[in-house]
Amino acid sequence: MEIIDNSFNEFAAILLITAIVSLLGRFLRQPLVVSFIGVGILVGPFGLDLLESIDQIHLLSELGIAVLLFVVGLKLDLTLVRSIGKVATLTGLGQVVFTSVIGYLIGLQLGFNHITSLYIAIALTFSSTIIIVKLLSDKKEIDSLHGQISIGFLIIQDLVVVILMIALSAMGTESAEMPGLTVLYVVLKGIGLLAVIGLLMRYVLPWLVNKLARTPELLILFAMAWALALSAFGDFLGFSKEVGAFLAGISLASTEYREVLSGRMATLRDFLLLFFFLNLGSTLNLGIIGDQILPAVIFSLFVLIGNPLIVLVIMGVMGYRKRTAFLAGLTVAQISEFSLILAALGMSLGHIDEETMGLITLVGLITIGLSTYLILYSHQIYNLLSPLLSVFEKDFPRDDPEIATSKDDAYDVILFGLGRYGHNIARELESHNRSILGVDFDPKVIDQWRAEGRKAMYGDADDPDLPSLLPLKNSKVIISTITDYQINRFLLKYLKLYDYSGRIILTQHSTDKVQEFMKEGADFVLLPFADAVENIIEKLNCDVG
Repeated sequence: MEIIDNSFNEFAAILLITAIVSLLGRFLRQPLVVSFIGVGILVGPFGLDLLESIDQIHLLSELGIAVLLFVVGLKLDLTLVRSIGKVATLTGLGQVVFTSVIGYLIGLQLGFNHITSLYIAIALTFSSTIIIVKLLSDKKEIDSLHGQISIGFLIIQDLVVVILMIALSAMGTESAEMPGLTVLYVVLKGIGLLAVIGLLMRYVLPWLVNKLARTPELLILFAMAWALALSAFGDFLGFSKEVGAFLAGISLASTEYREVLSGRMATLRDFLLLFFFLNLGSTLNLGIIGDQILPAVIFSLFVLIGNPLIVLVIMGVMGYRKRTAFLAGLTVAQISEFSLILAALGMSLGHIDEETMGLITLVGLITIGLSTYLILYSHQIYNLLSPLLSVFEKDFPRDDPEIATSKDDAYDVILFGLGRYGHNIARELESHNRSILGVDFDPKVIDQWRAEGRKAMYGDADDPDLPSLLPLKNSKVIISTITDYQINRFLLKYLKLYDYSGRIILTQHSTDKVQEFMKEGADFVLLPFADAVENIIEKLNCDVG
């Protein structure tokens, strides 16, 4: 009973410290990953030395990794990769290959052996899907072109890391006598496992999940049990637990309940991952890490600068504008939680030592911490570096995904923002035979607009280079249905810089900013809510009369 009480008090103290440190990290705008590793160091043997329940924390750590891989498999949207297509695949694979090769050569130059250099290089290639999705969502850029491309090549990276885990598991099961036969045996077992899961996905799981969904709590319980059962079975077959959990997620990804499951499991994932990073932080030998500071700084600079440059080059060659390539490139300027999991797997197999594990963790702390600010202030950084980035941009072909018009074309109206309000305005303008060019930052909206037979191009209203691509001289009116105050200010400013002489009409929800926009050069400001209320009152008065 005393052990239980001590463990309970220990966990309570650790969670309280984690909450306080995470609150401080939130104030510094850092992801929880950084705070969790910091707490692990703080409560570990080199800090407050609070950790005694090592076995329990290790078990929770393994559960956290299994749930993480399960959620990744559950949310694996291959249709997104297909919709983004060539750019996601080529950028994802190209970045993995170039980063691995260059990172490997840097490792050799720093004096590491071949295996260690290879592990470090591979760890540098993966970026954190969780962190990137969270940051892009906070900035409302998840549906933008660069956001969709980023998510596309992050999915490619996730697939690569799972394949590498399978390969490492096979290497870990090789016998000294006949390693080739052992690898072949593992591959055959893998094919058999995939065949069984495929049959379950086709004939059993959809029916079973539909039955379980009548009781939501039972559905979540089954999902958790299924994830851990396949995780354990994968480990039994000679693969890692992570591979089994990933396949469990994929097996349920085709059901209609994938979003419900991923939403419910995400909170559990974040909580359990705390213990993986606690376990990782607590095992770091700060004395050893001190010797790795110089290599960590060199590798971190490569990740922070080299990875975005690789993406810039690949997307530039494919004909994307420098702004889109730059914003997408910044999303790979950190290593992932998968990098740490892969390194931990390598250490458990005896391929690398704790010094290498500490080096990779230190690179993770540096790159995750700094890249957060790079992404948060990506637009300001782009504006600063824009003149230097032209070397990565080539002349756009007519079928380029970002350009659908010529500067010499003529339109009565250029309409920014193609949502519901923009569609209604467009229909009304078309009823009066006005020609319209639509501009939006969401590729799906662009496709829908074009499917309706309208002209449209990809563009972000706060992009300083966008006016140079628009047919401004032959357009009479520009209407922005975007309600964001800062974006409208940027758009107004850039249009004036390019001496646009037509009428500029902006949109706001509040009347507070109307006079400011009028003073800065807007001709009119639309107020959707106020206008709607006036129309309603007008109709009510007519009905009453």
